[in-house]
Amino acid sequence: MNITLQPVTRGNWMEALSLSVTEEQIHFVPPAVVSLAKVYIKPDGDQVRYEPYAIYHEDRIAGFMMLAYEELTADMYWINGFLIDAAQQGRGYGRAALLLMLDTIRSRFPHCREIRLTVHPDNSHAQRLYRSSGFTDTGEWLGGEQVFVYPVDR
Repeated sequence: MNITLQPVTRGNWMEALSLSVTEEQIHFVPPAVVSLAKVYIKPDGDQVRYEPYAIYHEDRIAGFMMLAYEELTADMYWINGFLIDAAQQGRGYGRAALLLMLDTIRSRFPHCREIRLTVHPDNSHAQRLYRSSGFTDTGEWLGGEQVFVYPVDR
């Protein structure tokens, strides 16, 4: 399976905006436009860097995810806005993209010790994916969602 993460740029941002999830998933994840707005607005403060990525299967966009982090920290690495387009779901692209992002964070940030994300409590598919990829529920809540953590082994 040829899955790649490509930065969202002026060359592909319209593709990212075309992504959508199923009707049942709409309240689980914001559309890509909301995540892209965060890059400019920086709602978590100027110290947080945002890197939006388009998920491609071969040369076709399949999804979106964003990395938000504070450099030189051990525990401020967050994956958010993660979605796979409704027409592309069920093909393993989400798992492949998640594992690719985990590898990317591990290699780019050697001081990173944990990666976090939030998940809607009713999103059982995402919870299964995260747990089977090594994430655990911290018991914490943020914005009405459960916080999951992935320990980075070195």
